[in-house]
Amino acid sequence: MTSIALKPDLQFGVVPTHIKFVGGLVPDENGRLPRGDNGELLTLTELAYIGNHSKVATNCTQVPLFPGVHTGDMDDLVNGIKALGLKPHIIMMVAGGNPMNPADEDTIAEALLNGLKVAQQHSVEHVSSTSFEEWMKSDSQPLTGDDFDAAVTQLVKLHTRVVREAEAVGSCIKAWHFEFLRGIEFQTFTDVAKAWSFVKAANESLGHPFFKVLVDAAHCGDSILSMEENAAVIREMGEADGFSMFHASAPTTRGCLTTDDGWIGNLLTACAETGKLEIVFVELFHHEDPALEGLREADPRHGIDTTDGRTYSETVCDGLADTAHRLNNLVARGILPTQ
Repeated sequence: MTSIALKPDLQFGVVPTHIKFVGGLVPDENGRLPRGDNGELLTLTELAYIGNHSKVATNCTQVPLFPGVHTGDMDDLVNGIKALGLKPHIIMMVAGGNPMNPADEDTIAEALLNGLKVAQQHSVEHVSSTSFEEWMKSDSQPLTGDDFDAAVTQLVKLHTRVVREAEAVGSCIKAWHFEFLRGIEFQTFTDVAKAWSFVKAANESLGHPFFKVLVDAAHCGDSILSMEENAAVIREMGEADGFSMFHASAPTTRGCLTTDDGWIGNLLTACAETGKLEIVFVELFHHEDPALEGLREADPRHGIDTTDGRTYSETVCDGLADTAHRLNNLVARGILPTQ
């Protein structure tokens, strides 16, 4: 099916969130991951479908690791990803505490340490997390001034502790990427500048640029910063080796990439211009995912069906083709090097 040859030397793939968290990605009460009638993990079924139907070949994917997931199922998932010829990336999901609160440090550290150990067991090179703060805590107040500085200090203490306990630096793990989220989902770490303030401080504490900011076009577009303000921070991060991963995802709708209003193209180019872009993922969310009902209630624009008569799999494949053309044309314009 492939007809578009990806010209830059990048890792390129999908985050399969479009199969829904509930019923697709989240383990059940016994820690078992969802499977189809044929016994195959639904994530693997979808990745195989995309591999067979996408106009451009993918070479990686990013999947969540939930606390309490069955070890055998996680083994099946990662080994199955490798069997499809894809590099596995892991998103470490945490719950049950506030990473900014010193009282919750041990709880959060245990979950993150487990995630790094799973990554090391499977020779995973890149891990990610959103472990800045708790998700969808609308009763929380944004932290500013000294309170924000204290939160950064605690986050640095937490994450450098986990890295040292896991002996992650020097292991198979090359980088830990941090994804900030939009307002509503988060209250404090809601833009790239705030995320960078933590990552920069954490790398200074560690003495090594191991931590990186994950640049997600959707969250950048939904933040208070303009395109140019986002691009300015991206340039600063590039100079400090502070990022390498990009999510091609549309602001607000999180659906078809045609709803992005220019954010993906603008920030993808900004990332490419730094010379530090290594990994690009296409990420869409299903507009009826039960796990995201609270987000839709808070912002009905998130629940719009943008598939325009396509299946979500077809919409993701269109997103891959669109993003591949963008990347190839960045090569044609001399902004990205060819393979």
